[in-house]
Amino acid sequence: MLAFSERIRRVLKMYNLNDKIVFITGGATGIGAIAVKLFLEEGAKHVTITDVKVTAGKELEKELETKFKGRVKFVKCDVRNDEELFDIYKTIIDDHGFIDVVINNAGIMNDSPDVYMTSLNVNINALITSTLRARDLMRTDRLGRGGIIMNISSIAALMQNRFLPVYCATKSAVLQFSICIGAQENYEKTGVKVITMCYGATDTSIFSKEKMKPFAEEMTDELYDCIKQYPLQSAKSAATGLIDACKRGDSGSVWLVKNNKPVEDITPVVKKAYGLLTSLVV
Repeated sequence: MLAFSERIRRVLKMYNLNDKIVFITGGATGIGAIAVKLFLEEGAKHVTITDVKVTAGKELEKELETKFKGRVKFVKCDVRNDEELFDIYKTIIDDHGFIDVVINNAGIMNDSPDVYMTSLNVNINALITSTLRARDLMRTDRLGRGGIIMNISSIAALMQNRFLPVYCATKSAVLQFSICIGAQENYEKTGVKVITMCYGATDTSIFSKEKMKPFAEEMTDELYDCIKQYPLQSAKSAATGLIDACKRGDSGSVWLVKNNKPVEDITPVVKKAYGLLTSLVV
C-alpha cells in the first residue's frame, strides 16, 4: 500500500484536463468517440474530432452539442493528407490560441495486399506527422504552453502474430517512436509529454470481418480463431484507461489497458525488455 505522502505526491502531479483544448483523430466512433465524451466530462474547454466517417462524426457532434454546447466540433479529415491535417491544426490555433492535448487515435487493422499500404500510412506515417506538428505548436520554448501527445499503439506491439505482420510492425513502430521522442530530455526542453497507450482486444468495429484482414486470404479463419482467445474489453474501459493515462503518465511512459481492468503503467517492463535487447549491441 502506498504511503500517504506518496499518494499525495501522485495526486498533485496529475495533469488537470479542465479547460484544455483537445484534438482527437479517428474520433467519430469506438474508443475515440467515448474518449471525446470523457474529455468533455473532465471539463475540457473544447474538443476537435476528425475522422473519414462523416455521418458518424456529424451525429456525434450533434449529440454532444445538446450537453456541451459550443465545446465540440467535427471536421472531416483523412490523416494521410498532410494539407487537411495541418489545416485543422491551424484552425485550432486560430480559434483557441493554443492546443493542449492531442490523441493520435486513427488506425486500421488490415494487412491484405490491397490495403496494407494504407495501414502503413495511417498507423505510422500520419501518426508521426501529426506528432511532430503538434509538438512544434505545443512546445513551451516556441510560444506554446506544453501539453500531452498520446499515441495509440496496441498489445500487438508487445507480442507477435503471424497473421498480422504489417499491423504488428506499425504498432511496434508507434511504441518505439513514442518512447524515443518522449524521452525525458526532450520533455524538459519542450514541455510536451509524449505517452504511448497499448489497448488490449476491445469490442469495436475494427475486429469485424469487413475491417480486420490477414496478409494472406487463406488465413482468415485461423486469424479469427486466434482472436477469440483474447477476451474483448468494452470501448468504455479502453477510453477510461486513456483518460487516466493522460492524467497520470510521464513523458515516454507506456500504458496498457485490457480485460476491463484499470489502466496499468508498464514502462518498467518495457524498459527492461529494451534493456535486454540493448545489452546485445553495447
